[in-house]
Amino acid sequence: MAVKTITIDLEAYDTLARYKQPGQSFSQVIKAHFGPRKTVGAFREALRDARLSSRTVKAIEDQVSGRPRSQARVPQL
Repeated sequence: MAVKTITIDLEAYDTLARYKQPGQSFSQVIKAHFGPRKTVGAFREALRDARLSSRTVKAIEDQVSGRPRSQARVPQL
């Protein structure tokens, strides 16, 4: 596996270190938080792999498709 050395400031290092679990590498932390975005297809595949009943999968799909399509907004306080 090829590696690359990077330089980060102490604040960035401390931020990464807070998310790092014992036995986990900094590369794993970065990939977990900034890796490829999950897709709907990947979610459906995970549901199939979980071996949920088709009725349960349909109920989940109905809930997701019934939500508004607009971006979530933070309420004004």
